[in-house]
Amino acid sequence: MSLYKRGDIWWTKLYQDGIPIYKSTKATDRREGQRLHDIWSGKIAQGSFSPRADQLRYEELVDDLKRDYASTESRNLVEVGKRLKHLDAFFSGVRAAKIDASMVGRYVKQRKDAGAANGTINRELSILTRAFRLALENRRVTIAPVIRKLKEAAPRQGFFEPAQFEAVRRHLPVDLQAAVTIAYTYGWRTQSEVLTLKKGQLDLEAETLRLDPGTTKNDDGRLVYLTPELNALLSAQVDRVRALERQFGRIVPFLFPHLSGATRVGQKRLDFKKAWGTACRLAGVPGALRHDCRRTAVRNMVNGGVPERVAMKVTGHRTRSVFDRYHIVSPADLKEATRKMGRTVTKTVTVG
Repeated sequence: MSLYKRGDIWWTKLYQDGIPIYKSTKATDRREGQRLHDIWSGKIAQGSFSPRADQLRYEELVDDLKRDYASTESRNLVEVGKRLKHLDAFFSGVRAAKIDASMVGRYVKQRKDAGAANGTINRELSILTRAFRLALENRRVTIAPVIRKLKEAAPRQGFFEPAQFEAVRRHLPVDLQAAVTIAYTYGWRTQSEVLTLKKGQLDLEAETLRLDPGTTKNDDGRLVYLTPELNALLSAQVDRVRALERQFGRIVPFLFPHLSGATRVGQKRLDFKKAWGTACRLAGVPGALRHDCRRTAVRNMVNGGVPERVAMKVTGHRTRSVFDRYHIVSPADLKEATRKMGRTVTKTVTVG
């Protein structure tokens, strides 16, 4: 019998791929129970039936998503974890069927009230969207909520002119001068790629510096050749770290460890926001970001004639669209373009 009672509630017995499924209709009226049974039978025939869709919780969506990312290696799990932190706090314990456009809207409002930028919120919503798409593919849900993205601010246009960068660098401690020069020269991310460097990634004899695969945002490794300036700066930095090792009688693996501090000396340096802010203020460019060094590196390489494919390999940009966003054009660039065009026109007229 396909329809039967348990107490006052009608239950149905369905078959999906030859496997019996027992499901409550939550109805006390037999006709309503039969109606739901017929609907579910039709969905089974169409291949769109998910017996646990009304019970599936947000945490299960996320677990499936993490397993998918881990198996496909399509996303950095550390980055995903940062995005999920806020989603987890809001949606944990909620059934997937209850997550609709209205609830997503409340999440967006909460994040905006907390000061999150539209771009940050959009990255988080992308994770949620992907979780539901995966659940649809696996037939764990039958419908996904409409999740609309927010309008994002135009990409930041900040960069350093050479004199500005030199002024900021001059007000930093000597070890950090070497660190920011790497970011300024190659466009490497200061916190996640430069400060994490170990001495073994630097080869002064071969004049190379490398980022190992799996340690960057896109997991790709990178190898660059040192400029004479960086060769000198990093050679001096290695000498400072070795002096620290001799002083404390232990190996310090990091290229930019804390060089002072009773409890932190020799430990990996995680950040230097305060020192950076002070240096920018003293240099007359308050509010400048360390990420402006990355934009500046792209601009300098392109303006210097480095092929874009090579420049993208150095900076670690995978897509042309993102790389182009970092290529900032300044008024000085436009004036130089006009000067070059004028010179070309004059030459053509003279030859003619």
